[in-house]
Amino acid sequence: MGKISIKGFKNHKFFGYICIIFRINDIMSLKCGIVGLPNVGKSTLFNCISSGKAQSANFPFCTIEPNLGSTNVPDRRLDALAELCKPKRVIPATVDIVDIAGLVKGASKGEGLGNQFLANIRETDAILHVLRCFDNENIVHVDGCVDPVRDKEIVDTELQIKDLETVESRLAKVEKQAKTGGDKEARKLADLLERYKKALEEGKSCRSVEVSPEEAELAKDLFLLTNKPVMYVCNVDDNSAATGNKYVDAVREAVKGENAEILVISAKTEADIAEMDSYEDRQMFLEEMGLKESGSVRLIQGAYKLLGLETFFTAGADECRAWTINKGDKAPKAAGVIHSDFEKGFIRAEVIKYDDFINYKTEAAVRAAGKLYVEGKDYTVQDGDIMHFLFNV
Repeated sequence: MGKISIKGFKNHKFFGYICIIFRINDIMSLKCGIVGLPNVGKSTLFNCISSGKAQSANFPFCTIEPNLGSTNVPDRRLDALAELCKPKRVIPATVDIVDIAGLVKGASKGEGLGNQFLANIRETDAILHVLRCFDNENIVHVDGCVDPVRDKEIVDTELQIKDLETVESRLAKVEKQAKTGGDKEARKLADLLERYKKALEEGKSCRSVEVSPEEAELAKDLFLLTNKPVMYVCNVDDNSAATGNKYVDAVREAVKGENAEILVISAKTEADIAEMDSYEDRQMFLEEMGLKESGSVRLIQGAYKLLGLETFFTAGADECRAWTINKGDKAPKAAGVIHSDFEKGFIRAEVIKYDDFINYKTEAAVRAAGKLYVEGKDYTVQDGDIMHFLFNV
């Protein structure tokens, strides 16, 4: 836990708008991994959206070691709060992105950089699977021609093979426990592993298996690669950035049975936008391309959502800040994101809904309208809540 110094305590009450200097505890160390075949645009996209800088070149395995970068999460709500509060500082939420070496056939058996790839992806919490959906004879494709559905299946197959090894190994141990010791928990896990095994043998990913909340908790300890949430990122040519193309249509058809999202983006377009100095130039360029916002913004927001993350705000004259929580977190847990003492000594939270704050424009006006809510330990924080915490330590 880092140090914290606070100016402006009032009867042990922490208001979101008090001037605060923090070093945050690292509870939100969740990461999205950018994966795909070699030379499909992973590193170009990574450079567009993150603070890290990865080598990007026209040859396979340009990326060997994983590149880690942190990027701000664009949020118009934070901008609107800052416009009303005129704070000294505006601090957005962040998300970590990892650019992982390209995968090839046989990765599960150690081909190419397979062992390293699989180890790196196991350490991530969600997958951004980049698929090449553009023709360009000057950019080498590792398999000689463009076919994003085939490319997807190559990656899926390698991950499924590795997961099947994990499931079979774990199943042998768990079944023994269930039979000899009559362990009910072992029996539940064995049943889940049997369903995963069946799906994997059919060429399906573990995320396609329906599970109960209790089984979902059991599955976390298995660290299965194909159980991670995934977004398919279709990297298209400039002219297809707004509408997609035949390759994107093929991907949509191929993944319609999966619980996965698709995002269409042009890495080349995003690289051009990233080099523009002014906001006006970027907006003019986007309008000419027929886009309302950059693909990088949609990708970052999609990664944040994919990780199951949400945002609450603290807002005032000194600072407007977006804080990251897991979806479904209770008020004390949210308080703990700011500092562990806030969670330990939590008494209650004062909550203002974002729309109410925008409508009434000041906390005083919100209070006068009866729109400030007092919530206890069982309150589930909602995305966009503006929160003040009362605590005692």
